[in-house]
Amino acid sequence: MRVLLRRAVFYLITAWAAISLNFLLPRIMPGSPADALIAKFHGKLSPQAIEALRVLFGQSDASLWQQYLDYWKNLFSGNFGISYAYYPTPVADVLATSIGWTLVLITVCTVLGFVIGTGLGMIVGWRRGSWLDGLIPVTTLLSSIPYFWFAICVVLIFSIILHWFPLSGGYAVTETIGWNFGFIGSAVYYAILPALTIVVASIGGWLIGMRNMMVTTLSEDYVRLAEAKGLSKRRVMVTYAARNAILPSFSSFAMSLGFVVGGSIVTEVVFNYPGIGTVLFKAAQAQDYPLMQGIFLVITITVLIANMLADLMYVFLDPRTRES
Repeated sequence: MRVLLRRAVFYLITAWAAISLNFLLPRIMPGSPADALIAKFHGKLSPQAIEALRVLFGQSDASLWQQYLDYWKNLFSGNFGISYAYYPTPVADVLATSIGWTLVLITVCTVLGFVIGTGLGMIVGWRRGSWLDGLIPVTTLLSSIPYFWFAICVVLIFSIILHWFPLSGGYAVTETIGWNFGFIGSAVYYAILPALTIVVASIGGWLIGMRNMMVTTLSEDYVRLAEAKGLSKRRVMVTYAARNAILPSFSSFAMSLGFVVGGSIVTEVVFNYPGIGTVLFKAAQAQDYPLMQGIFLVITITVLIANMLADLMYVFLDPRTRES
């Protein structure tokens, strides 16, 4: 109980520090749309107009401490300000519109990449030295290809040359957004190519990590004892070897899920997919600090929650952790 309390305090302090840093960074970074407009019309704007511009873009003349208190107040009320890039849409509405696309696409791809990669890694590690080791250089090559180049090649082959899949977008413009078969089918069809690039590029890392851990685990005494007792090869591989070898990969998987809400910027930009990655790219181009703050805040909270759940699941999966 004391250990859980310490971990909870640790995560609370980490969350406070990350959120406070998220508040501070935009205020020490140079440049803003309001300052750019004021400089552009230098000498032509009255003091009232300059003040109106600063208020319009959320730049307060209050003290830093008062801004910090207002920031926390707005945070708990869900008020993240007005987006510059999508003006006059509130940041919360922009996030609500785009985050669903990213959560579905990136979550499914992350889970598929993890399951396929660790499954192949388990088999390759168990059959080390066989022809299956040839999968390692192939998947490593696919993972090492520059991501934007790989995505462009996929678009060139499957969209431009073969015409099997659409070139970009998240759904057909002829469909009405909603829980209907036409829209869902269109969204799945448009997501196949982005999903393919993410899954193929991520398999190599999971495979080689799981394979190396399997090779290390197979030399442990408890695995040798299980084999000496005459247990089936499948039971030894899954129950004794893979269950322990997957623990480091599981921690990495939990962190990957935490970063899901940040989207895959390169993939979403190349395919013009309407997710958080595309929104973050446009926000960076427009120096949209409120929108970037909102996105980074969501990513921070999600990563902390994912790490906390990983700690709890680690205790569940590894009895040695519970004993210690």
